[in-house]
Amino acid sequence: MKTKRSERIGAMIRILTENPNTLYSYPIFCEMFGAAKSSISEDIASIKSIIEKFGLGQVETVAGAAGGVRFLQNISDEDAHKFLLEICDKLSKEERILPGDFVYTVDVLSNPKYVSKMSEILATKLRKLGADFVITVETKGIPVALMTAKNLGIPLVIARRDNKLSEGPVVTINYESGSSNRLQTMSVAKMAMSQGKKALVIDDFMKGGGTVKGICGIMKEFNVTIVGVGVIIATAEPEQKNISDYYSLITMDGIDKNHNIPILRPTQSLNITI
Repeated sequence: MKTKRSERIGAMIRILTENPNTLYSYPIFCEMFGAAKSSISEDIASIKSIIEKFGLGQVETVAGAAGGVRFLQNISDEDAHKFLLEICDKLSKEERILPGDFVYTVDVLSNPKYVSKMSEILATKLRKLGADFVITVETKGIPVALMTAKNLGIPLVIARRDNKLSEGPVVTINYESGSSNRLQTMSVAKMAMSQGKKALVIDDFMKGGGTVKGICGIMKEFNVTIVGVGVIIATAEPEQKNISDYYSLITMDGIDKNHNIPILRPTQSLNITI
């Protein structure tokens, strides 16, 4: 089917941006639009210019027989900082303080608008770690972990706190929660795992790092390497956590006792050191 150039560009932008980090070969587009490779190459050059001009991300071309083109999330530090300031302001309310100095975040972490932007930042910063899949623990971290996995073009694996018959055979470990200092259980389905892969941990909140340490422990059972850890909010205290390397979007410094509100700020450095 012959198509106009404007139609091809519009369709390809939609396909690429809806499937981040997915490599599409030029012959796929040639067949889809009934166009010559030279025409598709010109279209890709225009798409690259449009997307990067308006700061919508990055279009990467890969040379060679197995090459092609893919869209990558790429949010600037300035835009990320501005957005995180907005989230900090939204969460810094007295009514959000829960027993144990936790902060109510469910409404934010289940709002597609906020989750989408958080996952864009995480994907931008953690993409180069080369993870094969994202893993999180149910439940509040699932939305941002799922969107981060989508933006990286990789699957999501969920560690369960309770065994599910629908999961099939599982591997289960006990771990100590860093926030409650209680012994808890974590299970991962054997069918969700492959030996020797690389995992990226994404979670919503980290205080002592016990949950992430538990994930690291259960991944060892599958000979899986943890290449990075990303969290939405990490507390400043305790400074020494159960894991040494992690990337957080927001730092919680504690509770302002005078105003009875959470003290939150964008993490100072947006450059991951893992």
